[in-house]
Amino acid sequence: MSERIYTAGLVVIGDEILSGRTHDKNIAQVASWLQVQGIRLAEVRVVPDVIERIVEAVNALREANDYVFTTGGIGPTHDDITVDAVAKALGVPVIVHPKARAILETYYADKGGLTDARLRMARVPEGAELIANRMSGAPGIRIANVHLMAGVPHITAGMLDALTGTLKGGKPLISETVGCWTPESEVADILRQVEQAHASCQIGSYPFFRDGRVGANFVVRSTDEGELKSCVDSLCDGLASAGFEFTPGGI
Repeated sequence: MSERIYTAGLVVIGDEILSGRTHDKNIAQVASWLQVQGIRLAEVRVVPDVIERIVEAVNALREANDYVFTTGGIGPTHDDITVDAVAKALGVPVIVHPKARAILETYYADKGGLTDARLRMARVPEGAELIANRMSGAPGIRIANVHLMAGVPHITAGMLDALTGTLKGGKPLISETVGCWTPESEVADILRQVEQAHASCQIGSYPFFRDGRVGANFVVRSTDEGELKSCVDSLCDGLASAGFEFTPGGI
């Protein structure tokens, strides 16, 4: 398995996300899925249903990362413009994919047939491959390092499942958590010193207020199991030496 770090960018598309009418659930599930594939989600951009803004985001993220994913905007309505935007970003025309059309014809055979609106879901940037969608027929789209997926979370999940194992990645990021009933500001120096002593590890601090008390969970991440254990042990030793009680596994 490759030692190098593979990264991905995610473009979340839709006015409904930016307006607050819809609460995005795809960022977390895409990030979690990518971790298992050995790919880190490096950046997320949320953009409106505006072709130029989508083009800008896709081009920026595909040049900066190994992979780009988009969610939203591949349905049957006039404001579903992700295909057009990605085609523009890649400099290719939009075509009706024959296999996608056949899939939709079969899926809608007993649901009123393939209307012009439904046919929009067979449109792809020229040269694209399809991502299987067992949930609702309309496939996702894969072209170059860009992957277009549905905005509906359970459909996105099915498309991710279809992609599992098909992307080249590095070592998966693994993590362990240590919890402590103390303000994170009081242990900031310990966290910094431990992280600096373990170059292949990162420590994230996540404060909380619970039952009238302030605490924090410290999440240690690494691709190396041995380094992860060493870092966690050093963190626990540092907390104990400074007089802080800690909880392995988090609070």
